[in-house]
Amino acid sequence: MSSSVSVAAEWDLLSDRFYRRLTLYSPLPWSAPAPTSTASSSGVGGAVIGRLDLSTHIVAAAPFGGPIAAVRDDSKIVQLHSEPSRRRLLLFSSSGYPIASAPWPPMLPRLHSLSFSSSLSLIALLSDGSLLRFRLPDLQPSPSSSPVPLLPPASGGVADAVFWGGGVAILTEENRVVVATDIEAADPHPRDLADPGVGDEEHVLCMAVVEPQFVMSGSPEVLLAVGDRVIAVDEDGVQVLGEELEIGPVQKMAVSPNGKLLAAFAHDGRLLVIPTDFSRIIFQYECDSALPPEQIAWCGLDSVLLYWPEVLLMVGPNGDPVQYNYDEPIKLIPECDGVRILSNSSMEFLHRVPDCTTLIFGIGSMSPAALLYDARDHYDRQSAKAYDNYQLISSSLPEAIEACIDAAGHEFDVSRQRTLLRAATYGLAFCSRFPHERFQDMCKMLRVLNAVRDPEIGMPLTIQQYKLLTAPVLIGRLINANQHLLALRISEYLNLNPEVVIMHWACEKITASATLPDTVLLEGLLDKLRLCKGISYAAVAAHADNCGRRRLAAMLVDHELQSSKQIPMLLSIDEQDKALSKAIESGDTDLVYLVLFHIWQKVAVEKKAPMDFFGVINARPLARSLFVAYARHSKHEDLKDFFLSTGRLQESRELEKNPMASKGTLHGPQVRLIEQAHRLFAETKEHVFESKASEEHAKLLRSQHELEVSTKQAIFVGSSVSDTIKTCIAMGNERAALKVKSEFKVPDKRWYWLKTCALATVGNWDALEKFSREKRPPGGYKPFVEACIDAGQKTEALKYIPKLTDPRERSEAYARMGMAKEAADAASQAKDSDELFGRLKITLAQNSAAASIFDTLRDRLSFQGAY
Repeated sequence: MSSSVSVAAEWDLLSDRFYRRLTLYSPLPWSAPAPTSTASSSGVGGAVIGRLDLSTHIVAAAPFGGPIAAVRDDSKIVQLHSEPSRRRLLLFSSSGYPIASAPWPPMLPRLHSLSFSSSLSLIALLSDGSLLRFRLPDLQPSPSSSPVPLLPPASGGVADAVFWGGGVAILTEENRVVVATDIEAADPHPRDLADPGVGDEEHVLCMAVVEPQFVMSGSPEVLLAVGDRVIAVDEDGVQVLGEELEIGPVQKMAVSPNGKLLAAFAHDGRLLVIPTDFSRIIFQYECDSALPPEQIAWCGLDSVLLYWPEVLLMVGPNGDPVQYNYDEPIKLIPECDGVRILSNSSMEFLHRVPDCTTLIFGIGSMSPAALLYDARDHYDRQSAKAYDNYQLISSSLPEAIEACIDAAGHEFDVSRQRTLLRAATYGLAFCSRFPHERFQDMCKMLRVLNAVRDPEIGMPLTIQQYKLLTAPVLIGRLINANQHLLALRISEYLNLNPEVVIMHWACEKITASATLPDTVLLEGLLDKLRLCKGISYAAVAAHADNCGRRRLAAMLVDHELQSSKQIPMLLSIDEQDKALSKAIESGDTDLVYLVLFHIWQKVAVEKKAPMDFFGVINARPLARSLFVAYARHSKHEDLKDFFLSTGRLQESRELEKNPMASKGTLHGPQVRLIEQAHRLFAETKEHVFESKASEEHAKLLRSQHELEVSTKQAIFVGSSVSDTIKTCIAMGNERAALKVKSEFKVPDKRWYWLKTCALATVGNWDALEKFSREKRPPGGYKPFVEACIDAGQKTEALKYIPKLTDPRERSEAYARMGMAKEAADAASQAKDSDELFGRLKITLAQNSAAASIFDTLRDRLSFQGAY
């Protein structure tokens, strides 16, 4: 058990919990003295490797083991011989390896703060309230070099700001609060919160933000410490919090990762932990110093870290705090399960020791997991005590195996991971009921975690962070850091689709190979692109075209197998002839039309003669037929020009005489096919319905074609009998409508419905009223009422509602118009009034005034229903 004692000796006890501080990377590359020669100071990607002093730089670090960005703070004095004269924006991995370096854009307002967004965009907030975004990993301003303003010009600038994953809250020098929840968008939309009401003689001591996902309204809530009070500001108003708690002036605040708790450092040196609604004080601790800490951060959900120069204090709910001493400046980087501690020389991780690790390595622990771990040690030393330990824990063996596997996942030391997994395998040999997939999954996760934790990659993820981040997001972060080989290997190892990795690599390869010939570059790209079946060559070709390499794009798109992706790309690179050939080969008429419309629009824009277009389609029968079919509907002049240019004079003269007559050639084949189907169906007795339906369909097509020829409107063919009748009535051609009614034996009840709807659609209310007086409608006056209500004509509807004979219909009609009294009176005359009143109450629910009237009338009439 000596190894367990040495492991537990590194822990610190806080209340009843153990914490440990792991050194992830030390020393960091930037901790070495700056080289004297200029040539030796250039690192990977052109980044400058020199001594980075956190005390003289504005530093930002991304969560989930993300990169570190730094730029010199121009408000602090530095020695000229130790710093370059021009400020540079530096990007490092968490292990301190340089990723990129770029000159800080000149002529900008003073930098207020840096932060990383949730998608790892670097955000710079300037003192005038404008944002400047930088693209990773090359640190180029995105989308342009011009900052995006978030504050109005007369706001006075930034007094304080708090970032979260996708947004920022800004306190202006005029004590107004502005929030933007879409800082990653090209055009953010900042909005003012309610006026905090801070007086001219008051000033805000500190601020914190409860992120939108933790607020019921979905909008961020900003907490401001002003004088002796803390106020909560949101879009709806301002609320003073915790007046009865008498906290006094608060100088530092930090919201817990789950948004429920607030750590506040008061003016008298007390650290208070309170709910964000300030309902009570959960616990408090008297610090030795009344000076506010430089930084305050949560370490998970169980403890709070406070940093003063040279002292880092960890305070928990009970017991004595833990103190760490640092002789150099540090920066606290909160994570979901702990805090990363960045100093000039090292990167550390402070977190609570997992329960499974405590069970195994805790001093004096006799848990089944500890005995299993000890049994493996005895087995390796060929001691008989291994079997003795096994007999002690045989009934708890699955729990012990699970604890060893979990503990291995929480370790950063590879040798300790291996030892714990070997202990688990020793238990697996005696436990057949334990799922072996659990062990295999942990091994896979550890291999991935160990690969990304390597100093050359510098992404110190814990297993909890990895599970929250997920493997696809991790792969996305790796490819964005240009770690394509590792991302590809992880994708293959985890059986994930490597398409996104290979496509990103191909696009980056094209961007970085500006001087490489197209043929040579194409060969290298195809070698990798062929590794993934179904990959989109068109997307890579689009990137090549955006980079100005159109010839390479044309060669790439030839390998695209999906016509729906290949043809639009060919059109975008002006390969119209090839696009038309590919579309015809695909047999997809929609794609052929897409190419035809594109070419025709280009002819119109460039004001070229259409003869070339006519020559192109005339040589391709399918394209020619589709163009003629389309032009017969709406492009008669173009169709006439096409006939003339191709020598089809007879068809041109027929089109000139009667533009719609030529449409018979379009619908003729369809009618003939349907008639042939009718004859085939009629030969058997089993298909009487199909025979009759095909006969009626052919008859309807002929009638609709005649209507289109007579009206010169291509709006009938393909519609139903009912729609044909309504269209004729709406056009004022009731004679044609009656003919269709007679030919297809439309019942009078249906005729009244159709004519009523058609007249209401065109708003011919006089004709509708005249039609209602011709004779009593066979279906009653309900069609007239519904047509008027649907058209929004309540006045017209009131002409017909009294004529409804059914009280239920009258009541529902009044209810739809919001006339509660009339609806209740009509409902009182109907049978089954309870059910009817229930439906009417739902109908009137959107109108509170009508609903209240309805309730009064219902009570007066003594109807008792269940609503």
